[in-house]
Amino acid sequence: MTPLSILELVRVTEETDARGALDNARDVASHAEGWGYRRIWVAEHHNMVGIASAATSVVLAHIAAGTKTIRVGAGGIMLPNHAPYVIAEQFGTLERLFPGRIDLGLGRAPGTDQLTLRALRRSPEAADNFPQDVLEVQAFLAPAGPGQRIQAVPAAGTNVPLWILGSSHFGAMLAAELGLPYAFASHFAPDELLPALEIYRARFKPSEQLDRPYAMVGVNIIAADSDAEARRLATTQQMSFTNMFRGARGLSQPPIDDIETYWSPSEKAQAMRMLARSIVGSPETVRAGINALVKETAADELIVVSDVYDHPTRLRSFEMIAGAAR
Repeated sequence: MTPLSILELVRVTEETDARGALDNARDVASHAEGWGYRRIWVAEHHNMVGIASAATSVVLAHIAAGTKTIRVGAGGIMLPNHAPYVIAEQFGTLERLFPGRIDLGLGRAPGTDQLTLRALRRSPEAADNFPQDVLEVQAFLAPAGPGQRIQAVPAAGTNVPLWILGSSHFGAMLAAELGLPYAFASHFAPDELLPALEIYRARFKPSEQLDRPYAMVGVNIIAADSDAEARRLATTQQMSFTNMFRGARGLSQPPIDDIETYWSPSEKAQAMRMLARSIVGSPETVRAGINALVKETAADELIVVSDVYDHPTRLRSFEMIAGAAR
């Protein structure tokens, strides 16, 4: 059985405020560890009223405090937005609080719009330093050396495992060069999935953290009692993508009966391209889709996005997905 994990979007809906979204994320994690999910990750996004995970390390502390065994991590921290030293401090602190349960996934995208980058004090050239910044984080999480004048306290010596996230060849090459596990964002950027995995595996160099390639594949999965009901639930995510194309990001919306009345043909084509690897349907349909994806990609792990509007229904979707993967 291929391990399953969860990418938690911390969605704010038309009926749930930010506090409700944060508590729902914690509740998902609590149930997920009972259903056998390996880890739950949260991504850094800024200036998006429908996503409450901007202060990612704080959100992770909230989730980890409500769970006991599931791994909790960033999927990911957009490292060019931050000083590597500060990220090491934050995640080393999380590791001290929740030992053996913290992951640090690192990406180089901004996770926001250009105007917000200015508010973050991010330099446009910051992404160019991403490989060096990853090494700096790694060094601050390692045991301090003799005479080391700058230590990330209390992070030094925690050795929080690092992951490289990506949606292009760049992340694959970097993860391979550094000998780190690699997570590909095929839940919104499916086109380069197979070439990126091929590059990563072909160029991988063993490291202290990892002796062989380890690839995680992101996938949208929505499960319900029937294919028709799952397709209806999926309209929430389809509307979110459509709104993104329109430059009108907002709160998560309840599902609708006919998505064709919501989007234009061009918006539909764009959304369906980004959602091309989604698995939507009954447990039988989901099982077949998972098996086919694992066979095609040889993924070591799948990280699941189940973007369902109603919280109890979303929990049920995750439970069905876990059952279908057994």
